[in-house]
Amino acid sequence: MSAISATRPRADRTSAPKDQAPEPPYTARRYGAGFWTTAAVFVTAMAFSTVPTPLYPLYQAHDGFSTFTVTVVFAVYAVGVLTSLLLAGHLSDWLGRKKVMASALALQLLAAALFLATSSLPVLIVARLVTGLGVGMLTATATAYLQELHSAHRPGSSTRRFEIVSTVANIGGLGLGPVVAGVLAQYLGAPLRLPYAVFVVLLLTGVAAIALTPETVRKPDVRPVYRPQRVGSTHGVYGYLEAGAAGFTSMAVFGLFTSVVPGFVGGTLHHPSRALAGLVVFAVFGAAAVAQTGTGRLGARTRWYVGLLAQAVGMAVLAVGMRLTSLPVFLLAGIISGAGAGVLFKSAVGHVAGAAAPARRGEALAGLFFVSYLGLALLPVGLGVASRSMSVTDATTWFTAVVLVLLAAVAVRTRHSGPGAASVGAGSAR
Repeated sequence: MSAISATRPRADRTSAPKDQAPEPPYTARRYGAGFWTTAAVFVTAMAFSTVPTPLYPLYQAHDGFSTFTVTVVFAVYAVGVLTSLLLAGHLSDWLGRKKVMASALALQLLAAALFLATSSLPVLIVARLVTGLGVGMLTATATAYLQELHSAHRPGSSTRRFEIVSTVANIGGLGLGPVVAGVLAQYLGAPLRLPYAVFVVLLLTGVAAIALTPETVRKPDVRPVYRPQRVGSTHGVYGYLEAGAAGFTSMAVFGLFTSVVPGFVGGTLHHPSRALAGLVVFAVFGAAAVAQTGTGRLGARTRWYVGLLAQAVGMAVLAVGMRLTSLPVFLLAGIISGAGAGVLFKSAVGHVAGAAAPARRGEALAGLFFVSYLGLALLPVGLGVASRSMSVTDATTWFTAVVLVLLAAVAVRTRHSGPGAASVGAGSAR
């Protein structure tokens, strides 16, 4: 039995406890429909958050700002995510999943309206901040919601479906946004307007869909006193530190490709196609989603080390590819490191979602996502700052070295913390 099997609450295998029981009860079929509806909305919202990625060169040409300014815009988005995770990511545990998800989608719609209003830099910065606030509210809430809808639809079954769908929706959605935006911008008119108009329609559809999905949280009789999200191993989840470190390094890799690809492909490699930039980003996140699905039957310990190794190899190949200024090698590095980061991130999310007490699942996941998005913010922003005093290639080499050191530390920590931490991966292949 894995560590997760030993720590998973009984409620996940039978029915939800009193504080999580839906009121009134719904049929299993409706929970199943709600599961897939929530997954589709999750994909849409995460895709919207990366729509600007292939469009940054167009914004630069429009306003004449530097590559470093793009890093600032990226940092603002990360600040929004972290702020929201810290202040609101855990509120769905007692406000309800539907209410918080609807609020997150409303923020995304507000951001889309700002993008549509004007393409000026100040509005772009505000829109990215609002986008980050919505994503921070959404990630932990949607993940917890999917876990509970899955358990209600298939009581006592393996959590493998939840683990795959939740992480593929998250990471796959992040990869879908750039390719949709890139293709629309490359082949249709109004490249700084049309992608956002398309997502306004999709997000509005998502709001209506969530309204029809059954709630999985019963509001407490006495509303808890509000406090910001707690981050750390205080959630009663064994291996929480290792899961957080895995999430940190995984998101750092995704942040690297999200922030570097448009400038590197369009500038250094002289391929200005917006569609190509979007496809390269999609390849990274797509590889993550495929790897998450393909490793579902591996044992937890095996999957954990596969993720660590693939991510490390991919980062090493990336340093070589950038020095060779080779698009094929750069793309190969993205696919390998993306696959490793995806598997590792899936392991971390599955462990925390399964091991946390149901009444604190949203809180525990919000803490994990907070630490993960620190990686998304700190290392890529550090890369942008470093690129002001050295070439992007040299800065990326240093970035790669930092990530490799972190991965080695996670591997050592896992190995010497006992079999429970070593099997921190998302559920055993039971």
